[in-house]
Amino acid sequence: MMHADPRSVARHVEDAEHQAMPHRLYTLVFPFDQAQARVLLGMKKRGFGRNKLNGFGGKVEPSETIAQGAQRELAEESGLTATKIEQCGLLLFYFEDSPVAMEVHVYAVREFSGHAVETEEMRPQWFGMHDMPFNQMWADDERWWPYMLKAQKFVGRFWFKADQVTITREELRPVESLDF
Repeated sequence: MMHADPRSVARHVEDAEHQAMPHRLYTLVFPFDQAQARVLLGMKKRGFGRNKLNGFGGKVEPSETIAQGAQRELAEESGLTATKIEQCGLLLFYFEDSPVAMEVHVYAVREFSGHAVETEEMRPQWFGMHDMPFNQMWADDERWWPYMLKAQKFVGRFWFKADQVTITREELRPVESLDF
């Protein structure tokens, strides 16, 4: 049985039905090159989300904070080291074939060191911030990406069919703070 993770903040934005679900914590990190108005995405090479472009991230380990998990995942999947990281969003995903909700903490990295390198999990590629390849990304990305561009904090909840493509319901709103 999965117990509630004390780092989870989902209870602050969910209804009672969804609060009762087990949640798994994830991070999603987008490195920005402001000077060239571009963002680094990675083509997922294996596992959940395979063959989709996305930010970098994954499961948060029990011994780390969510921000530490974001920094670790970015380094492991892209070779970049975040020197300035900011939480921008909170996304909750519910898949009709899964009893576990995904609680995804979204970060922007505007300062980093190193060079992007291909890893076993991701193949990085730069894209124009205003020319995103949404047809190769998760269906929800296009909906909340405008908040990222404006540096507006946001909370979103998305319900997906088992095909992991079709969104059956969504809630998305800007927020003043992600400090719950």
